[in-house]
Amino acid sequence: MRLGILGTIQLAATLIFAVPVGVFGLNTLLDGQQILGGGLLAVAVLMVVLPHVLTTPGDIPAKIGEKLVGSAVKTPDDE
Repeated sequence: MRLGILGTIQLAATLIFAVPVGVFGLNTLLDGQQILGGGLLAVAVLMVVLPHVLTTPGDIPAKIGEKLVGSAVKTPDDE
């Protein structure tokens, strides 16, 4: 998965919030509270994974544009 400059900045901003939640979840898990610690670890992982998996309303125009450009411009065949 390639990220552009904006994607990298968005990932860094997400990690700023997800890492403390994950560390607190790991500490809680190691202290013996499995449900709370596991839940917090799951939340931290979902904070990072979901923005890359889900299609948001802001992504729809970009996807439409990619399909239109892809259908209008044909790549030359390498011979």
